[in-house]
Amino acid sequence: MQTSEHRKLNAPEAAQYLGLSASTLSKLRVFGGGPTFFKLGRRVVYSTRDLDGWFEARQRSSTSDPGEAGRRARRIRRAHDPGPATRGTALRR
Repeated sequence: MQTSEHRKLNAPEAAQYLGLSASTLSKLRVFGGGPTFFKLGRRVVYSTRDLDGWFEARQRSSTSDPGEAGRRARRIRRAHDPGPATRGTALRR
């Protein structure tokens, strides 16, 4: 997917570039998790560099590989988890 030139693509072109449907790309834009984009008035524009980066970040070695995002989410959950010593103490009072 690497391109030697830096181009800007509209949403249907970006979806085709990634091999996604325009609807899927639109949903990723609304709910999050998709590539970054520019908003120019009502127009949505994607950079091919951003599309390539988003695509490359989803590379996995197996179907059970959560990728970096999954590892990061687990670290965040562990950091905010009070642990078994304090879990449920509010219910005992």
